[in-house]
Amino acid sequence: MNDFNGKVAFITGGSKGIGAATARRFAKFGARIAIVDVDQEAGSAVAKEIVGNGGEAYFFKADVSNETELKAAVDGCVERFGRLDFAFNNAGWEGAMGALHLTETQDVDKLFSINIRGVYLGMKFQVEQMLKQGGGVIVNNSSIAGLKGLPGSSIYVASKHAVIGLTKSAALDYATSKIRVNAVCPGVVDTEMVRRAAHNDPATLEAFAQMNPIKRMGTPDEIATVVTWLCSDEASFITGATIEADGGIMAG
Repeated sequence: MNDFNGKVAFITGGSKGIGAATARRFAKFGARIAIVDVDQEAGSAVAKEIVGNGGEAYFFKADVSNETELKAAVDGCVERFGRLDFAFNNAGWEGAMGALHLTETQDVDKLFSINIRGVYLGMKFQVEQMLKQGGGVIVNNSSIAGLKGLPGSSIYVASKHAVIGLTKSAALDYATSKIRVNAVCPGVVDTEMVRRAAHNDPATLEAFAQMNPIKRMGTPDEIATVVTWLCSDEASFITGATIEADGGIMAG
């Protein structure tokens, strides 16, 4: 991963979980990090940690569904670091769960605004910058929910399928512009989001772990490894792909 030296990674939802783990991993291999999140306290703490370990990082407060705020974050990243080489559109929300006819319209609107609009806006502004500088790599965080149906999750599943559609089409649009676009599809990973979905109930968390044929939940670091690899030159021939990191769920 030595090709990250001097490069800049832009990570949404970077204050915790998979986003924070990815920020730390990029920094470990020499990248400078723009952490983007609505949680200023947690996001600033991750940036401070990276700086304390000898890296470069800065926190930008932005709601990914807000066009003005997200553009300001991209512009701020470029102003501070001079470029934008890698983007991980990771911010997401798990709301609007339950049977479709029982979901609340306002929850559906919020979920789509974060999970779809947020990814679209991120890609829009990231691509604009990457075109100016001659290339880059974008990774979008989808899910196994972007590859299959899940009971009680129709709205969330729809949003993650949309992320894959955005990824594949954008990969074709920019394939000759030296911009690669891929999606990572995690299975059940031990994050705050999953714990919220399980209401922190040990039995439910164990049931989640058993969903993975590997019989445990994944870790944020394991997903971060996939993201950084996709951004590296080792993955230079990969674009438009959906990479499953799911402990074997999609193999069945």
